[in-house]
Amino acid sequence: MNTEIVTTEKTVFGGNTIARIDSKTVFIPFSLPGETLSINIVQHKNDYDNAEIVKIIEPSPYRIDPPCKYYGLCGGCNMMHIAPEYQRELRKQMLFDAYKSNKIEPSCEIETVFGPDYNYRARFQLNQGGLSQRSGNNVVKIKECLCAEKPVNQFFAETEPEKRPSGRCHIFGSEKASEKLVIEAENGLSGKNGVTNNRQFGNKSKKLKNIKQNHYFSGTILSPENTVTALIKDQKIEFDVRGFFQSNLFVFEKVIDLMEKLLPRGENVLDMYAGCGSFSVFLAEKFSNVVLVEHNRDALVFAEKNLSGKTHTSYGLSGENWVKTCASSCPSFDACVIDPPRSGAEKAVIDYLCKSDIPVIFYVSCNPATQARDAKGLINAGYSLERLFLLDFYPNTSHIESLALFIKS
Repeated sequence: MNTEIVTTEKTVFGGNTIARIDSKTVFIPFSLPGETLSINIVQHKNDYDNAEIVKIIEPSPYRIDPPCKYYGLCGGCNMMHIAPEYQRELRKQMLFDAYKSNKIEPSCEIETVFGPDYNYRARFQLNQGGLSQRSGNNVVKIKECLCAEKPVNQFFAETEPEKRPSGRCHIFGSEKASEKLVIEAENGLSGKNGVTNNRQFGNKSKKLKNIKQNHYFSGTILSPENTVTALIKDQKIEFDVRGFFQSNLFVFEKVIDLMEKLLPRGENVLDMYAGCGSFSVFLAEKFSNVVLVEHNRDALVFAEKNLSGKTHTSYGLSGENWVKTCASSCPSFDACVIDPPRSGAEKAVIDYLCKSDIPVIFYVSCNPATQARDAKGLINAGYSLERLFLLDFYPNTSHIESLALFIKS
């Protein structure tokens, strides 16, 4: 094994830190900026190499012992070896770099919205009763996840891996939900015959042991529903456990607080990529009419239920098709909330916003690279980037979500 001694430079998107050997970039996982390391090159590429740490010669002062016994094996976390406060600084730098790559240098300070560093995550997807391994196709049969909310960890602790659903299953468990734990298993249970696909267990007042007394995982149909009811700032929001909903409800509540603070009251608001209406429920308190655009009809069914009794109009269309067929007949908007998928907003949507006179755009993103791309178009059309936030939904990981507030000049 040929080892090299390097000094690391900066952490980049994806969580690896880079070093250089003869001007060639080397990506090193589980490292921090400013460390002196002995490394082994494990993969050569034309433009870069991948390496692993052999020995930490001079550690960063921000390096800590990761508290999770599965860390490095489980593929979930890749920054737990870093002090939480410094993790956030690194993610802020990655967000800044995403904008800089699109020739935008934010003049505003990047602010941070964060919650608990552990026990924050309500939503999980298991395969074969465990979590995906960091490398390879195997799974890690965990008994505890330090990032999981208490109801999920009760499930991990009180069910042996072989008694968990086989195949893929979706879990949502939170103290903020009416149903304490909801599980939907696509392929039934290992070693069981004729097991129903749909399961919903318990409520906030029940203990997990009470659920087990009800033939937990015996194949008994406890409920035909996959519905979760989350209580967010005293508002009930229903959604399908298999669909998209934020995993970190602690930070999500703070994002709602920001939305309520930063958006002015008005007549009409556009909620683009509205999902189950998790933003629209609160927008309806500030605006006389909410227009929702969401192509996923299943999510829109929940949105209709969540906005029952509130003045709104829903369009079961992609953003592009809404722009082509419906936008011209809609009223003028006083604000727009946009929360697109990782690919960012469709070009037709950005073109529509650029040509519009919408005074305020509240843009939530799960991919700063595509948000920065879209921001470039908005800025060129006369919008100014007034506020930029790191939304720290996933502590101990390199995953970045962000919020940008654009004001029409």
